[in-house]
Amino acid sequence: MAGKGDKPAKADKSAAVAKSSKGRKKETGLGLTNTKDGNFGEWYSEVVTNGEMIEYYEISGCYILRPWTMAIWEIMQNFFDPEIKTMNIKTCYFPLFVSNNVLQKEKDHIEGFAPEVAWVTRSGDSDLEVPIAIRPTSETVMYPYFSKWIRGHRDLPLRLNQWCNVVRWEFSNPTPFIRSREFLWQEGHTAFATKEEADTEVLEILELYRRLYEEYLAVPVVKGRKSELEKFAGGLYTTSVEAFIPNTGRGVQGATSHCLGQNFAKMFEINFEDEKGEKAMVWQNSWAYSTRTIGVMVMVHGDDKGLVLPPKVSAVQVIVVHVPYKDADVKEIINACSATVKTLCDAGIRAEADLRENYSPGWKYSHWEMKGVPLRIEIGPKDLANKQARAVRRDNGAKVDIPMADLVDSVKGMLDTIQQNMFDVAKEKRDACIQVTKTWDEFIEALGQKKLILAPWCDEEEVEKEVKAKTKGETGAAKTLCSPLEQPELPEGTLCFASGKPAKKWTYWGRSY
Repeated sequence: MAGKGDKPAKADKSAAVAKSSKGRKKETGLGLTNTKDGNFGEWYSEVVTNGEMIEYYEISGCYILRPWTMAIWEIMQNFFDPEIKTMNIKTCYFPLFVSNNVLQKEKDHIEGFAPEVAWVTRSGDSDLEVPIAIRPTSETVMYPYFSKWIRGHRDLPLRLNQWCNVVRWEFSNPTPFIRSREFLWQEGHTAFATKEEADTEVLEILELYRRLYEEYLAVPVVKGRKSELEKFAGGLYTTSVEAFIPNTGRGVQGATSHCLGQNFAKMFEINFEDEKGEKAMVWQNSWAYSTRTIGVMVMVHGDDKGLVLPPKVSAVQVIVVHVPYKDADVKEIINACSATVKTLCDAGIRAEADLRENYSPGWKYSHWEMKGVPLRIEIGPKDLANKQARAVRRDNGAKVDIPMADLVDSVKGMLDTIQQNMFDVAKEKRDACIQVTKTWDEFIEALGQKKLILAPWCDEEEVEKEVKAKTKGETGAAKTLCSPLEQPELPEGTLCFASGKPAKKWTYWGRSY
């Protein structure tokens, strides 16, 4: 499991700086003390702290999201929010608190969340007469008001989304972004007159989540349907996008889009008069993605130098560093760096210059590599004389000299190439981990090799429980991740790998976060 809970990373950047005789700080150990392959959990903890994404907080499982993280979150928001607005989904905000009687109304649903609910029990010195829960999710917060606002078919569809924080308290091994007690997310809640409309929206939202991961975070995902055992408590069915971390051999649920059916409508009496004047119940969906997306991106792309950020989501796409040399005119080089940044910014590229005098160029290179900036541009006296700049890619370290006359086009082209290459490399690594297994022995062997397993399955809950129980060990039990929506051909007579019964579908299995 990644991350040792709330143990801050050992490497402290402030202690990793020494001064040379000229008063300029040199590299002395800015890098990471753990490697991605050697100790993934400690490596991850170091990367997110040294890369200035989070800071550990005094309350376990809670993290400070620093500007470097929030910039990524805002860029994703700026993609997703306009997309759902074109679908006529409106923004709203519901309170953080929920009463116990409302929470208990949907029993199946809340049983799924019961251990994670945090309660407010006191106000000042006095105990509250009735404890108040802090939302773990907002179905029970919103739906009493859906029943108030929906009366007739003209009130449908009702489609709302809120950007907020939620709290889920009880768990061990908190991991920044992946498993935290408070996190940011968007949650969409919608109501329709027909199941067909609800089904259509589930897949439309799922496609937006795929695009978010693949087009922005450069992380390959599988679109699939969850098993009955793994679906959202109280829902009809759950779809998800599933990512995979090759280094740990674990799947990660990237985002979910649920069809809730009419279960909540029944509980909260969300009825409407249809066009024939008859009373009917609405069909509902809920769907969400959270700051977990950022953790998945770090795990997939990060390396032994630190973060590696896809250009589309990086707060700074290009960092310009001046390289002074002996008696060369530093002022002229600094002016060239500032002019380069202005040219790039004017062209819509997010660029900054690091012109700090008291750090060596080498230290700056390490610093910005740690922060994952996609492209570094170096300008020294020779570059100035030759009217060019040296560009260095973060994803693969490739260096190229680009003429200043072609600066904007060259940089735009390189950023596009980096974005695509990061996705291609991640997909290649993920695909190399996929193992098709048809027998129990093959399954166990593949599990031991940290594979993402695709196996024929009879789709029975008891069989899944048995697989979980049989594989429970130090590294955690294997479970279904999802059954891909794009199903490979299932030849007639194919048997379930676990039960030997006729197989109904192909399903991805593995250990997961």
